[in-house]
Amino acid sequence: MAVLKVAKLGNPILRQISKQVNLKELTDQQGELQEFIDDMIDTMREEDGVGLAAPQVNRSLQIVVLEYENNERYPGESSIPVTVLVNPVLSDYGEEKSLGWESCLSLIDFRGLVPRSTSVTLKAYDRDGDRIEKRATGFEAVVLQHEIDHLNGKVFLDRMEDLTKLAYQEEFEEFWLKKDQVS
Repeated sequence: MAVLKVAKLGNPILRQISKQVNLKELTDQQGELQEFIDDMIDTMREEDGVGLAAPQVNRSLQIVVLEYENNERYPGESSIPVTVLVNPVLSDYGEEKSLGWESCLSLIDFRGLVPRSTSVTLKAYDRDGDRIEKRATGFEAVVLQHEIDHLNGKVFLDRMEDLTKLAYQEEFEEFWLKKDQVS
């Protein structure tokens, strides 16, 4: 397995709409796509991320990987097992929204306050080409929206309603994190 280079904001691939994955190529268990998915998971773990989309590692493909277990950037959130999503589509966005502080491996030094729906319906394929359909809520719904935005050429900055709530990570920890924990 390999750790891949993470594309940073300014790289044009982060602003492109990703190509759908050919499911026949995906189901070749010895194929390049399976190795790429493993490399994405390794990269996400090495970078201490909660999710990673293929454009973030310089591939214009509709692939997202997720995993969450006690990450210090998101304390107290529910676990998400290792999940691979191919050609994911979100629909039925819940009307209820919440504001949450997001960061991104492609904007590693920043945190921003982003409104997201608290529930969404996901349709996708897993790494074996099997269909997935589920309703996601809470933290998982937010992570899905964040990562699938990458497949559509969006970053969390594009979703922010108030850019005065954008901070470098260090200043976020000093000025905002403590304030949020008190309220």
